Formats: sequence, C-alpha cells, structure tokens
Amino acid sequence: MRAIWKGSISFGLVNIPIALYPATRKEDLKFRLLRAADHSPVNYKRVAAADGKEVPWDQIVKGYEYEKGKFVVLNEKDFQRVDLEATQTVDIQDFVDIDEIDPMFFYKPYYLEPQKGGDKAYVLLRDALAAGKKVGIAKVVIKTRQYLAGVKAMKHALVLELMHFAQELSDAEKLNVPKKLEPGKREMDMAKALVESMSAKWDPEKYHDDYREALLEVIEEKVESGGQELEDKPKAKKESTKVIDLVAVLQQSLAKSQSAKKKPAAKSAKRATKQHKKAA
Repeated sequence: MRAIWKGSISFGLVNIPIALYPATRKEDLKFRLLRAADHSPVNYKRVAAADGKEVPWDQIVKGYEYEKGKFVVLNEKDFQRVDLEATQTVDIQDFVDIDEIDPMFFYKPYYLEPQKGGDKAYVLLRDALAAGKKVGIAKVVIKTRQYLAGVKAMKHALVLELMHFAQELSDAEKLNVPKKLEPGKREMDMAKALVESMSAKWDPEKYHDDYREALLEVIEEKVESGGQELEDKPKAKKESTKVIDLVAVLQQSLAKSQSAKKKPAAKSAKRATKQHKKAA
C-alpha cells in the first residue's frame, strides 16, 4: 500500500514524522459505457463550452469563478504561495473529549504510520489519547485543500479522520420533524422491548453488501448465458406500510425479531455454502 501523503504531526513542541494511508476502500462495481450496436466503449471528451471544440490536457488550466462568467486563473506557483509548512504538518490545536463531538462531523479515516525516528513519540501520543479518551483536533492541507481533522487512537494505530467544518453541516433545526409529540406509554414500552430484542454486540463481519452480491450473481448468469436476457424472478410481495395499530405492529415486529434470533446459525451456514461454491 502506497502512502498518499508524508509529513508530521505537531502538538506543542512535539513533532512526529508520519505517512498517511487510506483506511477504507471502495467496493463499487465498475461499469463502462458502451455503444449498444457493437459494445464499443464510449470515451469522454473535454470540450470547451464556447465552441464545443475538444481541448487537449496541455491547454487546460484551473480557474475560479469569482463572478458569473468571470474567472481568475491559478497556476502551480499560486497554490505554492499558500503556507508550505502547513501542507506538510498535521497541526493539532486542541485536545477534546471524544464524547463531546457529534459523529456527524467525522467522515473519512486514514491510518497514520510513524516514519524513521518517530516510534516513541507516536506511541506516547497514541497511549495518551486512549487513556484520556481524547481526540486531537487538527488542521491539515492535502493537495490543494485544507481540512479539519481528528487524530484518534485505535488499537495499536493512530487514525486521522477528516472532519466537516461547522459551516459545512446543514442545520437540522430547519427540518420539519415532530418535537412535542409524546408517544403513549404502551407504545413506548413495546418500542423499548423491540429495541432490546434486536440488540446485539457489534460485529462488522455480520453485515454484507447484499445489492453488490446479488448484482454479481446477475453478471455471472449473463456471462454464462452469453449475454442473453435473463428470465425475471418472482419478487416477494411487500407488506403494507400503512400503520393502523402501532402497538399491534410493534408486537408483530417483536415476535419476528425473537423468531429471527433463533435462526442465525442456519443463515450463516447458507451464506458460507454460497461463498464456498463461488470460490470453487
């Protein structure tokens, strides 16, 4: 795995050389656009809005629209005029209790790996964050953009998680959501019982991208059939979503949840068999 950024973490007078690695990966299936007649791949062209002519890469520049239809062009030197030190430093400005931060602020994690000479300070920061249940709130420039970020301890590693600035989050107060509606005691008791019956320990391996797996099966079937149209499979009839008696619906859900808890082994075995067949 290649580092996407190298620099250092700084807090106080401490400086830790680190490398930044993606902590997530996309599992989307990639599709190409084709011409229907002969399946020839369709390519994109860069064309100018003024005359529709194609523009080669060496004639493309970056511009900022400061007024409608008016642009100022920025070159590489302009981007380099921004504080160069900041582009190579995860500058921790505050340490904040992790429970104080709304999870909505976090959105993209990266692993931090210590570089030569940084092991001791890396461990010191990691263990101090874990012991105090703190997050280091930092600013970092990656490529041409500055980000707010949180430095967290996660098991043996430090994680840098990009964050939204406050002005990037929409105000939930503007949503038309019920605020003063009080549910009845019976409904609330049933809802709590349902939540309790569906409670489980966090196991990330338990959850799968069902759509991706089903789509892969369709692709495999089409490949095996030589690209022929597949027969439609009967779809399960959806239950009515019209709620008449909320307590009755909660009771049905509770019974269904309790029944489902008795059959996890069968589902796991079925999935394992399917994956074994694919591997074979």
